[in-house]
Amino acid sequence: MALRDQIRIMVVDDMSTSRGLITQALDGFGVRNITTAENGKQALLALAKHPVHLVISDYNMPEMDGLHLLQHLRGAPKTKGVGFVLITGNAEQKIVDHGKKLGMNNFLKKPFQPDALRNCIEAVVGRL
Repeated sequence: MALRDQIRIMVVDDMSTSRGLITQALDGFGVRNITTAENGKQALLALAKHPVHLVISDYNMPEMDGLHLLQHLRGAPKTKGVGFVLITGNAEQKIVDHGKKLGMNNFLKKPFQPDALRNCIEAVVGRL
């Protein structure tokens, strides 16, 4: 069975359009087990009930941004090993460096093409 048939991915973004673009791309790759959340707080609540292998998160969100979400994930025994990809329109070096320090696995700058998203994900989890 291919990885794309087994992997569980959560997409976290406060913009429904962005969530839709990412989930549509994932669907195009054959990934079927996708959940979404509108911010980091929502994501943490959902992840407590339904763990995933990979979180793809926006950086700039209300309530809890992507790097605070990452910090919470890395600080909890059940989620410390979850793959984490940060997607941001603001790829300032200090944000990327901070993300790496917190344990971010990869990042992607918005806007992106589906192939770039696929390459970014595959660098973390392996071939879809």
